[in-house]
Amino acid sequence: MKILFLCSRNQWRSPTAEAIYQNDPRAEVRSAGVSASARQRVTEKLLLWADRVLVMEHEHKRRLREQFPDIVHDLHIDVLDIPDEYPFMDPELITLIRERVEPLLA
Repeated sequence: MKILFLCSRNQWRSPTAEAIYQNDPRAEVRSAGVSASARQRVTEKLLLWADRVLVMEHEHKRRLREQFPDIVHDLHIDVLDIPDEYPFMDPELITLIRERVEPLLA
């Protein structure tokens, strides 16, 4: 399964999720951000690459609908509901990501 993790600026949450699952044999993972200021900005190519798109907030899903109206209806998007309150690789962030992602990989 190819999973694309998305947050706002691709600095803390989505790179943490990518790092957690980087060597997991169940998935191939990448990360990006939906904001113009993102380190790695989401592209149509990245979205089409993914079997599943996991966004951290409902706002990210809304932005995808705005930015990619022609393809968003074909995407499998799940909202993880993880707020922007944690630094990269924060133990609590790792726990939240695992709690929300593991059921989707089962």
